[in-house]
Amino acid sequence: MLSAPIRAAQRLQGVASSPVRDLLALVERPEVISFAGGLPAPELFDLDGLRAAFDRVLSGPHARRHLQYAPTEGNADLRALVAARMSARGLPTEAADLVVTTGSQQGLTLVAAALLDAGAAVAVEEPTYLAALQCFQLAGARIVPVQSDEHGIVPEALADVLAAERPTMLYLVTTFANPTGRTLTSDRRAAVAALAAEHGTWVVEDDPYGELRYRGEPVPALAAEPAAADRTLHLGSFSKIAAPGLRLGWVRTPPALRAQLTVAKQAADLHTSTIDQAAAAAYLAGTDLDAHIQRLRNAYRARRDAMMSAMPATVPAGSTWTDPDGGMFTWVRLPGDVDATGLLPAALAADVAFVPGAPFYAARPDPATLRLSFTTHTPEEITEGMRRLAYCLRA
Repeated sequence: MLSAPIRAAQRLQGVASSPVRDLLALVERPEVISFAGGLPAPELFDLDGLRAAFDRVLSGPHARRHLQYAPTEGNADLRALVAARMSARGLPTEAADLVVTTGSQQGLTLVAAALLDAGAAVAVEEPTYLAALQCFQLAGARIVPVQSDEHGIVPEALADVLAAERPTMLYLVTTFANPTGRTLTSDRRAAVAALAAEHGTWVVEDDPYGELRYRGEPVPALAAEPAAADRTLHLGSFSKIAAPGLRLGWVRTPPALRAQLTVAKQAADLHTSTIDQAAAAAYLAGTDLDAHIQRLRNAYRARRDAMMSAMPATVPAGSTWTDPDGGMFTWVRLPGDVDATGLLPAALAADVAFVPGAPFYAARPDPATLRLSFTTHTPEEITEGMRRLAYCLRA
């Protein structure tokens, strides 16, 4: 008996699989030094602190409440603690401004659900975060790339796109961007905010890396720009400063979109894990998170420095790369018309991995680019991994 063919929804047809996720399955061998995934270093997770936080919320008279359904917007204590932290970093925030999400990736999906109709235009910096492209493709949006340089998105290019394409939304990773490691400068943040206000465009500022700064002074969030205050959604996450397995993020949303975002959250999963939110609140209340983040910065700075020191001997003459002030990534362009994807099999055979740059482009890719992450391995492992990579790239 023949069964009917299985047909997936049409909206999935244009959504490509993530090469980063695909690579993770290939590099699980312990001998592989992988610069492919943007993974925090597991040995730096505060295991004792998180274990104690879960123990606190699963003990005492209110323990069972933390296993029950919860409000869609999120745990009240957690929202208040996150709001206070954001305010201290220069982005005035109230608990009511926040919706807790199952990772900031869900926050992006909810924003897309709340703002984007099929066929709506979304402007993105080129290149940009791969999973954001997947999210917008799944929403049926039309993705419009905007030129960027070493200082982030180019305001003049953005002005042309806003005038010609009239996008509903502009998506940016403003600080230590994925994949490039670049940071949008203060003057350009002000220019982007003014352009968005002029054209009535929503801005989504994705900020998972902002606290991982190793050099220089912090740059205020784009959402703190007065011109952007009523139309910027700011996404944050515990994944890079606590642990990605918590799957906890948040969206700071203007009042005009709060109800729609809450409905989108209800439709997605009712609410984020009650116990994980309660434990995160207990962790924030009982832990010196600033001290923990400083430990992360110290460790990741040494790893960034190891990769930067090894870079001139790793890549061929004529290559360029970013030297990020923070975050997790450097972006490399090889000379000439080489295809980085074609170099990956040799790298994997040498027990080292990277991510080719082409999938990070919404339009015409630059095949000579690649992304390297420096946070997962120790400086010694990075030095050895770069030695292996040099053999492949220079051959």
